[in-house]
Amino acid sequence: MDFSGFVDTLGVFRTAIWQTLFMAVVSLVASGVIGLVLGTALYATRPGNLFGNRFVFGLIGFVVNLVRPIPFIIFLAAITPLQIAAVGTTIGTTAVTFAISLAAAFAVARIVEQSLVNVDPGVVEAARAVGASRLSILVGVVIPEGLGPLILGYTFIFIGIVDMTAQAGLVGGGGLGDYAITYGKQRYDYGIIYVAVAAIVVIVQVGQVVGNRLARSVMRR
Repeated sequence: MDFSGFVDTLGVFRTAIWQTLFMAVVSLVASGVIGLVLGTALYATRPGNLFGNRFVFGLIGFVVNLVRPIPFIIFLAAITPLQIAAVGTTIGTTAVTFAISLAAAFAVARIVEQSLVNVDPGVVEAARAVGASRLSILVGVVIPEGLGPLILGYTFIFIGIVDMTAQAGLVGGGGLGDYAITYGKQRYDYGIIYVAVAAIVVIVQVGQVVGNRLARSVMRR
């Protein structure tokens, strides 16, 4: 295998790694916050739950189910007007980060809801029995109890986000996907493609290890 092309583009490769890390980390934080709010709202408004409201629960669930199944590359094209309004462009790392954050938020919402639903109902009932308010139960009991599964869920989302950053290379989003397409595929340089794949695998593995350790430490408390 010839890696001379990789050596010649080492500077571009370094920039691509930083762009991928920027897109992945910023998108994880932004989608994590938005998804946590949506997912917590889904959990709390479930009929019979702390803030049970069938209409609100159905409305949020409809929106989440509407967006979540859309393939990212199509979602990216569909939100073009929103990208222009929000960040002023549809090309580049910032524009793609905005799109990934939105797309991932709806997946995070379902993961948050599922993690909170699995919290032992006895813990909630015990908090109710001592007179805790519904909001304090939600924030102070339910979310901390579901923190371990939440971290594992966010780790899963991180891997999906890295996958999205690679797809973003198709529309000039920068990062390792863009590097692999521009300098690897279009030049028939498979050495560059394999190096880009290896870098993505390393990023995913590191994210998985960090997520597993965080979840393990939280669940052992």
